[in-house]
Amino acid sequence: MRLNVNIADRVGIAQEILAKLAKRELNVSAVEVEPPHVYIEAPALDAAGLDLLRSELLQVAGVLSVDELAMLPGARRRLYLDALLASQEDPVLAVDGDGVVVVANAAAVAASRLPEAQLVGTSLKLLLGGAEWVDALIGRGERLPVSEVQVGGEPFLCESVALHDPAGGVAGAVLTLHAPHRIGERLSALQNFDAGGFEAILGDSAPLRQLKARAARMAQVDAPLLIRGETGTGKELVAHACHAGSRRRGQPFFTLNCAALPESLAESELFGYAHGAFTGALRGGKPGLLELADGGTVFLDEVGEMSPYLQAKLLRFLNDGSFRRVGGDRELKANVRIISATHRSLEQMVASGEFRQDLLFRLDVLQLQLPPLRDRAADILPLAEFFLARACAQTGRPKARLSQAARAALLGNPWPGNVRQLQNVIFRAATMSEAAVIDVDDLELAGAAAGAQPPTSATVGTLDEAVAACEKALLQQLYPQFPSTRRLAERLGASHSAIAQRLRNTASGRPDRAHLPAQQADHLVSPPAPPSGEVLSIRPRETPSSSRSRQAGPRGPSCPAPSTCWRSTYASVSSSSMNPAQRRSARSAPTSAGWPPQQ
Repeated sequence: MRLNVNIADRVGIAQEILAKLAKRELNVSAVEVEPPHVYIEAPALDAAGLDLLRSELLQVAGVLSVDELAMLPGARRRLYLDALLASQEDPVLAVDGDGVVVVANAAAVAASRLPEAQLVGTSLKLLLGGAEWVDALIGRGERLPVSEVQVGGEPFLCESVALHDPAGGVAGAVLTLHAPHRIGERLSALQNFDAGGFEAILGDSAPLRQLKARAARMAQVDAPLLIRGETGTGKELVAHACHAGSRRRGQPFFTLNCAALPESLAESELFGYAHGAFTGALRGGKPGLLELADGGTVFLDEVGEMSPYLQAKLLRFLNDGSFRRVGGDRELKANVRIISATHRSLEQMVASGEFRQDLLFRLDVLQLQLPPLRDRAADILPLAEFFLARACAQTGRPKARLSQAARAALLGNPWPGNVRQLQNVIFRAATMSEAAVIDVDDLELAGAAAGAQPPTSATVGTLDEAVAACEKALLQQLYPQFPSTRRLAERLGASHSAIAQRLRNTASGRPDRAHLPAQQADHLVSPPAPPSGEVLSIRPRETPSSSRSRQAGPRGPSCPAPSTCWRSTYASVSSSSMNPAQRRSARSAPTSAGWPPQQ
């Protein structure tokens, strides 16, 4: 039983209390004196004996009360301290004034690879092999900077704090050891706390759905991944999602922009450096991203900008997972998945000698090709509305919406900067405009509001090219709003078969198929071949006015109005290759039904 004796502070009172217990022949296993309390642990004392003992103790001058206690305060502190040390995943050591280990938690025992009984009592100099800084810590009580030490053959970053006694002398020190991968986990958690998975990739177009499905499968495969795509398409966002969807999701994720750092700095960031590697280096060295991300993922952005020397060093790491720090002589190993990204053609760089072919083979095990925003036309308006709502929240302005003209301008813009450019345009408009409706002029898109500029004599080669360009621009502008042949035909006041024929011609190269949205081009079929000796030529249907104009003089090279750009007929490739009957038949060939739209 444990007792709490509440006392008045006077000399000798604790001795008188213990004499009462000795008189009753009670064995005392622990006594703690913390005035105004005396704590006693008497294992043989029972409830009946407590009543008799209490009456005797209250007769001692200065004893105020005697109560039963669940646990002695000192024992409780030791219990909590042991639990605290055991819960620490980083090794913790406490040494006395002679530099001998007196306390070690379970992580320190595991790191030292020694039994706990052998570790306690071991000299710190022998354990860490750092006589100079141990003398500075224990002998002079200095607070040392973080330095690298070796424990059990593994590198650790050591933090040390000297302990001082009431007289001002050094009573010992407490050391905390940090493994590089543990530091990496904490840094990654701070840097990527808001990074999401595939749900953070906004959009629901067919190309994006296909990309997400393909990326989700590749995320499960623990192999190097190369992400290709134009600037601003979200390569780092996809890399984050692939890491979050992999088995390494609970491990660190770090990014290195190979184009933003010079060769020497990029090497030390990626591989780390040893003590004294260069002037200004941290004492004890510094781990690189590969050490910090051990067990996780490293994303190499713009890997095509990496220098030839770093390419060779990265190739060696990809071969066997081993590397050396800058200025170091020890071989280190790390289990890291490499995800790389580039907007350049690495095959062309290999051909020109700028990139190692063997490194390309190592990086390009799995591959993702990110579609540009112009091929995801169905995602433009949803993305714009999301960016607008976020920009209004960030700038603290009332919510705004996009006008119909602004929406049309966004759909008609080519977006060479892709999603990043769209985000910047929307943010600028929300910041500079105070109106509740964002209009075309607020977007500040050069030429997007007015659509395609009229061709000039310097930009048009032939009438057929001008008409084809006009047809292509009209299809590209209207299709995202009317993504089916029937809806598009209804919008243009034309027949379904005529619109289907125009889309087939567009998909087969007249105009270029690449300028259509990818989800439409993937489902189009090639048009029927024209009769032998004939090709499909696009020209406006003659009206009485246009006939008179043609008789008055030759037609100019400029594109006619869109309503007259939608006539097709079969014309002769070369009139000399046709007989008179064929020429008469070609001239009298009927135009497509229902064209052009009636005005």
